[in-house]
Amino acid sequence: MMHNIAVLLATSASGQPAGGGSFQFIMLGLIMLVFWLFMIRPQAKKAKEQKKFLENLTKGDRIVTIAGIHGTINKVNEDNTFQMEVSPGMYMKIEKSAISSEWTADINKPATTAVAEKK
Repeated sequence: MMHNIAVLLATSASGQPAGGGSFQFIMLGLIMLVFWLFMIRPQAKKAKEQKKFLENLTKGDRIVTIAGIHGTINKVNEDNTFQMEVSPGMYMKIEKSAISSEWTADINKPATTAVAEKK
């Protein structure tokens, strides 16, 4: 009699034995792994590359802001800003975070690479 009660208590409403949820935990773990591989890891890698790019900028580098303004770094300030020369004698103070690494890399490519990519 006690054995029958234990079996009845161990079965869920659908008739399956309790403890069959391990498959669901494995699937949840796999979903989290895929999410990390395709979403979080690439964003962290890109943020790390952006930080390294901004740290390596020096006076004389040609840059493009995220607003599309082209210029040359004239002075690196200690408050996370640059003084950018947009035309001779015309200067702008911009934040480091306003510089686009992709667009800056595009304008600083060698001319031979740009011609080869168009072909």
